[in-house]
Amino acid sequence: MNAIKSKMCVKTESRPWALRLFVARESAASANAIVQARHIVAEHLPEGSTLEIIDISREMDAAAREQVLAIPTLVRAKPEPVRRIIGDLSDLQKVRTLLGIVP
Repeated sequence: MNAIKSKMCVKTESRPWALRLFVARESAASANAIVQARHIVAEHLPEGSTLEIIDISREMDAAAREQVLAIPTLVRAKPEPVRRIIGDLSDLQKVRTLLGIVP
């Protein structure tokens, strides 16, 4: 059973992820979240993974569709299930755990 679990994790890890980061560009917390999210995609996710940065002051409809109530909010759209992290992304270990990134 452990061997099956390992293979499943590797298979999931190899597919590109899709993340969305909801921010308010003028916010210091949002600026920090952008840096951290870009680092996560570049260093910890499979090749081809994407990060869409959405400024809620310009795209309020997108925030409403995703039910974003606070910023910054990082949404893992793919792989499913969808996961959300609200607030500070500076604790990389915690963010990786919440996103489900296997070390």
